[in-house]
Amino acid sequence: MRKVLCVEPVIFIYIFASSLTSPLVQQFIYRRLWEEEYNSTFISDSNASYCEQNKSSPTYIKQKEVQEKASVFNMQLDLTGAVPSLIVAFVIVANGDRQGRKRSLVLPSMGALIADICLTVISYFSLSLSVLFAVAFITGLFGSMATFLGGGFAFIADVCHDEKQKTTRIAVVDLIFGVVSGLAGLSSGYFLRGIGFTWTFVTASLLHVVNIIYIIFFLEDTVGISEFQHQAPVSCKELLRETFSGVYMLFKTAPYKKRILIIVLLFTFMTYLFTMVGGSSLFTLYELDEPLCWNEVYIGYGAAAFTSVSLTSFLGVYLFSKCLKDIYIVFIGIFSYIGGMVMAAFAKTTLLMFLVRVPSLLCFMPIPVLRSMLSKVVLAGEQGAVFACIACLEVVTGTISLSVFNILYAATVAWFSGFSFLLSAGFCLIPLAILCWLLCTSWNGEDLALLVPEEASSIESVDS
Repeated sequence: MRKVLCVEPVIFIYIFASSLTSPLVQQFIYRRLWEEEYNSTFISDSNASYCEQNKSSPTYIKQKEVQEKASVFNMQLDLTGAVPSLIVAFVIVANGDRQGRKRSLVLPSMGALIADICLTVISYFSLSLSVLFAVAFITGLFGSMATFLGGGFAFIADVCHDEKQKTTRIAVVDLIFGVVSGLAGLSSGYFLRGIGFTWTFVTASLLHVVNIIYIIFFLEDTVGISEFQHQAPVSCKELLRETFSGVYMLFKTAPYKKRILIIVLLFTFMTYLFTMVGGSSLFTLYELDEPLCWNEVYIGYGAAAFTSVSLTSFLGVYLFSKCLKDIYIVFIGIFSYIGGMVMAAFAKTTLLMFLVRVPSLLCFMPIPVLRSMLSKVVLAGEQGAVFACIACLEVVTGTISLSVFNILYAATVAWFSGFSFLLSAGFCLIPLAILCWLLCTSWNGEDLALLVPEEASSIESVDS
């Protein structure tokens, strides 16, 4: 059977299935907490979810308490799955340089399938919400989203031999991520209203089955089977040594300036991801609360609005990369995110909340550009190591960010629900300061890959 090197369908299906269930899980938790804590049915009609706006009403107080409980519950759920996924992501993606990329794609898909099957059972039999913690932990053992994306980006880096093409190709994946997640978010409201929680989870399960079949039988690996796989089974200690050796050598053998450049870029990536993940994760709870009081369909519309943001961010990367250096593209994207978050903090009408996406049209640009900059700095045999670092940073940063912002939202929702958005915008000063320092110092006048992306492939010879 002839196999292909096209990984985009795999990413498309996985992201769609995951994004279809993600907003539903938050709404499922919100509704079940309402019903379990207060022994009353959650009310939702065709126009808006039940939402009390009279601050002196006992229902209003109860509503705020459910907001706080849902926020804390989501934070605890994220922490449960983060620890195992961090370890698995590092091991699987880093070993991809020798053992291939396919396992970093198929394992998270199997974990997502198991999770959706469990969600189907929980929804159908009305099991306790505490079962979700076991589901999150099991999903983390299969690597979760971080392992999948780490393997996907390393796969693309393997097949891109032209350095100028790498930024665009990685941006395409982020475009797929944004567009598909937006379409899935839009669909989720109609799925929920049409077939309910249970059958929506069944639909996502079937999509993951299709994905697993494609990965195993139709996708060709970019890394050949090495002698390492034909040897006798190694001990756990030797396996860990092999795993960490790639990342260790990435920093140990690299010239000083290259090593500093990798660290600075990773820290910039981490800080911006922290602000963006934390701020955007609160949108669903913010939209469920007064004065917006959105129902599941409007929440789907809001998620779908990110489709345009992803598309414009991709177009921005494609066009700006022809005339601007990568670092300036990152600057533009960060300022775009700041504008959107400040506007969201004061959005009190449905129209204004939708218009939040206008200043945020380019906010996704820094993520693919920073990934591409890191990929350009390292050699072909180091792609797995650098994307393993990125995957681990995504897990750690995303988990910490979700925990911090959910706690902050729970603590501030009673007096100013938009405070967390303003704080997210303020945190953007950290990556901006780092980038300004890089520009001001100019690395002692040397034209390194950070400032001239097309020369990244030759950075080894420049430094040596």
